Amino acid sequence: MTPDMVIKLAEQSIYTIIIIAAPMLLIALGVGLLVSVFQAMTQIQEQTLAFIPKILAVFISLVVFGPWMLTTLLDYTRNLFQSLPRIIG
Repeated sequence: MTPDMVIKLAEQSIYTIIIIAAPMLLIALGVGLLVSVFQAMTQIQEQTLAFIPKILAVFISLVVFGPWMLTTLLDYTRNLFQSLPRIIG
């Protein structure tokens, strides 16, 4: 196993993690921004108000994007296991 292979494996794993986490993070960011704008417009400064919409939005995005996320993770794992003999030997 060469250092180039290790770097390539680390790059693929980080890329997969970013791709899988991106939909939930972007939706949580958007909902948090909308709630913050709403709080600024109405001058409601309740800190716990932002948590419930974000939690619901992340849960809904997990339900919507869950099959795609699982397929992406399974493809990465399948490719990793198939390339394992080449990596080791």
